[in-house]
Amino acid sequence: MNEKDCLMLKHIYEAQDEYKLTYLFIAHDISVVRHISDRIGVMNLGQMVEHAPTDSLFATPLHPYTQALLSAVPLPNPLQKRERIMLRGEIPSPMDPPSGCIFHTRCPFVMDRWKKEAPVKQEAAPQHFVSCHLYSHS
Repeated sequence: MNEKDCLMLKHIYEAQDEYKLTYLFIAHDISVVRHISDRIGVMNLGQMVEHAPTDSLFATPLHPYTQALLSAVPLPNPLQKRERIMLRGEIPSPMDPPSGCIFHTRCPFVMDRWKKEAPVKQEAAPQHFVSCHLYSHS
């Protein structure tokens, strides 16, 4: 982050504290979101698939989509490597989302019933919620 960006963030944080503001910041680059958010929600096809405090989400991503997103974030050390998760399968149209779990067409863990049943949001850890059959209690 350059000096100008740091100064802008400082003003945002000061305004937030002074006026008790809440910001909704929407971006496609989760590594940027990490620097300005206390909590992060990950959406797929317009549906929230995971939301958690920022540190929890980055330390323990639960949803396979979140895991794939985070695996694509460049590491600051070019000598350090991370295994990239490459999602396969068709990307559904948001205008005509699939039945059941919206991620089942790309999920590496998909089971037949997931194509018919949508997952229920679960609190998998304190304040860490995920909508994924991998974490359902049934």
